[in-house]
Amino acid sequence: QGQLDESGGGLVQAGSSLRLSCAASGRNISDYNMAWYRQAPGKEREIVASISWGGANINYATYSVKHRFTIIRDNAKNTLYLKMNSLEPGDAAMYYCNSEYQNGTYYCNWGPGTQVTVST
Repeated sequence: QGQLDESGGGLVQAGSSLRLSCAASGRNISDYNMAWYRQAPGKEREIVASISWGGANINYATYSVKHRFTIIRDNAKNTLYLKMNSLEPGDAAMYYCNSEYQNGTYYCNWGPGTQVTVST
């Protein structure tokens, strides 16, 4: 399975923007539908956004995320991005990327994640 390395998180004020990156190695992400996930303390990991292998189909988990976040993939760079605008305290979580859950599996090993903290 491929390896993933998330980066770009940080401590920001509410209303700020961040761009998360997910660099893949050992596996070509262009073969898979990919997604961003997040996990807040005490909560289950949840999907945030997904993008099909060619980029034509994009889905966001909630109305709020849909109108503030943008998922982008650059298959040539084997990298997935998540542009987050107008961050809210409720967006604070550890963010991860991986393939979509398909056929009973994720196609990459989970990376370390990148922490997003939003202050009021």
